[in-house]
Amino acid sequence: MNDMQWTPQGPSEPVPPPLPPLPPTRVDFTGDRTGFRKMVTKGAMLELATFGFYRFWLVTDIRRHLWSNTSIDGDAAEYTGRAKELLIGFLVALAILVPIYVAYFLVGIEFERWKGFASTPLFIAFYAFGQFAIFRARRYRLTRTVWRGVRFWMDGSGWLYSLRAMLWGALVFLTFGLALPWREAALERYKMRHTHFGDLRGDFEGNGWEFFKRGWWLWLLSPIAIVIFPLAPFFYAEFKAREWRWWLNGLRIGGVRLSSELPHDAFYGLYWKMIGWWVLLSTLFGFYVTGATLLLAKLTGVPAEQAFGPGHAAKSIPMLVAMVIGYLALVLAMNIIMRVYLQRDLWARVLETVKVHDIGAAADVRASGELASALGEGFADGLDVAGF
Repeated sequence: MNDMQWTPQGPSEPVPPPLPPLPPTRVDFTGDRTGFRKMVTKGAMLELATFGFYRFWLVTDIRRHLWSNTSIDGDAAEYTGRAKELLIGFLVALAILVPIYVAYFLVGIEFERWKGFASTPLFIAFYAFGQFAIFRARRYRLTRTVWRGVRFWMDGSGWLYSLRAMLWGALVFLTFGLALPWREAALERYKMRHTHFGDLRGDFEGNGWEFFKRGWWLWLLSPIAIVIFPLAPFFYAEFKAREWRWWLNGLRIGGVRLSSELPHDAFYGLYWKMIGWWVLLSTLFGFYVTGATLLLAKLTGVPAEQAFGPGHAAKSIPMLVAMVIGYLALVLAMNIIMRVYLQRDLWARVLETVKVHDIGAAADVRASGELASALGEGFADGLDVAGF
């Protein structure tokens, strides 16, 4: 047996050194701002013409624009959601929510003395529904998000998330907002640990103490910002930038992690542009109403200060129509501006600071997970807590 053994001659070959880690991958956003503005302008006009029902198609178009123009390692994401899904989900949610509103209205009429008390459980119920809707809407958006042919998906319970959010919300209320960083960390950890990309499981490594250290002074000075209005946009923009950076640095999907160097003043310009547009458009609306009132007074012979007085109801109808048209134009313009600055521009500003580390860990991912219904997003829309 020993004669059959073979011993290699000469020195053994050296073990090759480990490969150096790959440099982080940047996230690129290539969406055209002019094209986006035209899209939301057309969508806002169609919203007006359809009494708001076109928003499901507009939201879908916005998501497709943002997703398809966002690429990681050269591959763009894909949004596969459809507007009809959102519409059906909204109608089903509305069928559930409307009886609740009607029941509360009838209770308020029947028991007028208990109306104030009755509003408390109603508020708690709607808050619970709202948190459930936020979780389920996120699940819907993830299952309609595809990258490199692999779908994101979520498991977990929307009602357990809602219970957690309610308990943390009570703690935040009792501590005057001091517990907010720990609430955000706990809820984000629950969401990410139930988030998957194919067979890769998500996680969130951010913690409340780290978030608190980033913005504790904002919590101390927030009463001053509320009283002195010009400071409020700065404070909110500062808070959101710090929150985005903290959130991005804590995200994990399998062995892949994100990092961001988003500056603390990244959103100052966006929020102040919104305020500037609001002041300008409100001023123009005021001039428009004043001019329409003076024109009505000149044509009818009724003094402007008496245009809406008793005995002039018929003559004031054109003025009411003019005011409604002007108000709708104001709302339409603000919706367009908000979508351009606080959706498209904010998205682009955040992504230009994001880096993806260890992207190779997602190279051999296997597809899994199932599509989620749009009912959660319908609830979120009906309760006005929908995200994009």
